[in-house]
Amino acid sequence: MEYFDLPQQSNCTIVIIGLGYVGLPLAIEFAKNIDCNSKKILKRKIIGFDINLERVNALKNGIDITKEINFENLKYLNEINLTNDMKILNKADIFIVTVPTPIDKKNAPDLNPIKKASEMIGKVLKLKGKEKIKPIIIYESTVFPGATEEICVPIIEKESKSKLNKDFFCGYSPERINPGDNKNKLNSIIKVTSGSNEQSALWINELYKSIIKAGTHMTSSIKIAETAKVIENTQRDLNIALMNELAKICDLVKIDTLEVIKAASTKWNFLDFRPGLVGGHCIGVDPYYLTYKSETLGYKPEVVLAGRKINNSMPRWILKKIISELENNNLDIQGANILLMGITFKENCPDIRNSKIFELIHLLNEYNVSLTIWDSWANVEDCKNFFNLEITNNFPKNKKYTSVICLVKHNEFAELRPIEWESLIIKNGIFFDLKGIIPRQLKPIRP
Repeated sequence: MEYFDLPQQSNCTIVIIGLGYVGLPLAIEFAKNIDCNSKKILKRKIIGFDINLERVNALKNGIDITKEINFENLKYLNEINLTNDMKILNKADIFIVTVPTPIDKKNAPDLNPIKKASEMIGKVLKLKGKEKIKPIIIYESTVFPGATEEICVPIIEKESKSKLNKDFFCGYSPERINPGDNKNKLNSIIKVTSGSNEQSALWINELYKSIIKAGTHMTSSIKIAETAKVIENTQRDLNIALMNELAKICDLVKIDTLEVIKAASTKWNFLDFRPGLVGGHCIGVDPYYLTYKSETLGYKPEVVLAGRKINNSMPRWILKKIISELENNNLDIQGANILLMGITFKENCPDIRNSKIFELIHLLNEYNVSLTIWDSWANVEDCKNFFNLEITNNFPKNKKYTSVICLVKHNEFAELRPIEWESLIIKNGIFFDLKGIIPRQLKPIRP
């Protein structure tokens, strides 16, 4: 194998493209400039690039709306060249792409952000010209197997007039960020790595070793690393789908699903998943990347799509359950006064992207309900600007509701006292508790 000059591990310039939930923590870790294994001082220069000028300016002022960076680490923002100026990227040796990869209305992969990032990198490489030290491009965004080499690399080659494994190298290292998780952070989760050839794979693996205390796992190909990423979240999606289906069955049998799961969890190898609304930018999205690729090759997955169908059905099932329980108490859903607790896609996280709760809100509005939405984490302005929804971050005092629907296990909700829960409900009103946090003496309806 022919060997090329690659950037110096300890003295290179790294640009992180995309400063969201994935890119910002990554930029912070690189900015620390201390090898987490050898403890050697590094002389790397870090550029944080995002097309959103508002996001860039907020970070320059030490404000992180994702709340993923703790106060102690915010100081490292001063070590990052934060910009939305493409010209600055000319200084980079390493390009790490962490842009979103959502799905469209037909559940097909939307690769426009990653394609645009690849075009931009190609243009930068063209301006840089052919150099002795070969640049390396690493993708962290979730994609279907083969996307990096079949879609991204050709775009770079076309824009830069250069060739993979000759003029530049490529790799894939899937992100494993878990928003709202204060325990499993970037450097405490094993990092899967890969490269477009043996030399680049080893180089990329060493790069991540310098910031990941938990270590790395180098795969033999980019395609394997891509597939590992989508199967991680597909597995979680299927396990939640099983619990959601169990909830429907337990409802028919008239027993408490969460109590069943608690009993089953006493067995050492039982996986403790819970029913829920599967949204966000990972679990509810990644399976479609896998099924898309499979279907292009002539095979329609059955189990994966069945899980997606079950999880997508949950908002309507929850509404049906609420209507039924209200009727049992001689109450009508039409025009009901309802408090919805939680709008983010998961607990203790401000992210509202692809939250399935929006679908439930749409269904409730068909009954002309008077809806109050309380979420202690969601951004009030974002809900208003992007979804035309009025929400509150504060406990709604001096008001009683026909139904209180608790869908997200925010700490602020779990810490409410029984007297505070009681203050929210009218006589004969119902509590619906998806997460099992409402005191049992209040007789909440649970899946």
